[in-house]
Amino acid sequence: MRWLRRVVIFAVSVVVALGLVVAVAWPLTPSVADAESRIATRLAAHGATDPHALPVPDRVGEAIIATEDSRFRSHWGIDALGVVRAALNFSNGAQDAGGATLDQQQAKNLWTGDGGLLVKAQQVELAFKLESMYSKDQILEMYLAEVYFGHGFYGLPAAARGYFGVAPASLTWAQASMLAGLVQAPSAYDPYHHLDLAKSRQRHVLDRLVATSRLTAAQADTAFAAPLGLR
Repeated sequence: MRWLRRVVIFAVSVVVALGLVVAVAWPLTPSVADAESRIATRLAAHGATDPHALPVPDRVGEAIIATEDSRFRSHWGIDALGVVRAALNFSNGAQDAGGATLDQQQAKNLWTGDGGLLVKAQQVELAFKLESMYSKDQILEMYLAEVYFGHGFYGLPAAARGYFGVAPASLTWAQASMLAGLVQAPSAYDPYHHLDLAKSRQRHVLDRLVATSRLTAAQADTAFAAPLGLR
């Protein structure tokens, strides 16, 4: 009971501190109204395609939510459980405490880049601002439009055509789960140079899709065994 009480107090302290940061920093962080123009600029710099050329619903989007941010549809930019877990990891000396939502990753990609605690606080603030201005589908679409998949492929349309020669709407679950696994570490999970690691990551993505009830275990096994059709 003493251990549980300490955990609860710690969690409440983290939430209260986060609320104070949000209130103070709101006017000090930039607006997110220019998110789409920033995405267009990022894509243009890499010769990518129309950011709105994405299917809805989308298999890669569902796989990324299951793997990277399973409570994406229910949180407001910050996953409270993820924040507490990240704080505990950080207090234990972890260099990468984790816990970043898709909103926070979007904030890093478009506004802040990597950095220390101050930059991460800005990412939290920007995540709240994204949620206040855009719908969940819009945020997911913007994320998929600009995230890096490796081999110079920025955005899902470029990655789907670059790796498999198809439009995003034509991706199989085998292909979608492979792409979803790349966003965490495109070089480490490069299917051309590290296929064993890429397949291991794909298995994890498929397991998460089963855990979130998007696929059955049999469907996941079928997808894992299916040919990828890499170009």
